[in-house]
Order: sequence, then structure tokens, then C-alpha cells
Amino acid sequence: MIDALFSSILTVFFSIIFLYKWVVIISAILSWVRPDPYNPIVQMLYRLTEPVYARIRRVIPTTFGGMDLAPLILIFALIFLETFLQKILM
Repeated sequence: MIDALFSSILTVFFSIIFLYKWVVIISAILSWVRPDPYNPIVQMLYRLTEPVYARIRRVIPTTFGGMDLAPLILIFALIFLETFLQKILM
């Protein structure tokens, strides 16, 4: 019973990581076209990604040649976290 609960929690956690990776990708693509900042979807994506980007930018300079690499760094960190936890916990 405990194994089933633990497995279910891990599945939900890995699904959240998977979905957040897609949120970051969509947000990065939208940043190239400068969408309407008053659009509710754009505002939601901004609220979901910008706090994490700000933390990354405080630690690492992420702007190179006019491109912000914070989304790329975040995606790599999420992939690392997902792989690391899968290897350790499963």
C-alpha cells in the first residue's frame, strides 16, 4: 500500500515537472513574438515562469548577445532533476 502511494506521488511529481517544462518552452517561444501583455494566457505564463527566471538571473548572468538563456538553463535543470530523482527513487 505504501509503495502504491509513493509511486502515485512520484508520478504526479514527474507529471508536474513535464508540464512545467512545456510552460517554459511556450513562454520562451512567445517571448520572441511579443504578444499582448494584457492577454490572460500571457499573464499566466509570465507569473508561472518569471519568478524562477529571476532566481536564475540573480545567480548566473543569462543574457548573451541579446538572448536570455534563463529558459534554457531552467529546462536543463528540470531535466537534470527529473533524471536524478528517477535514478535515485525508482
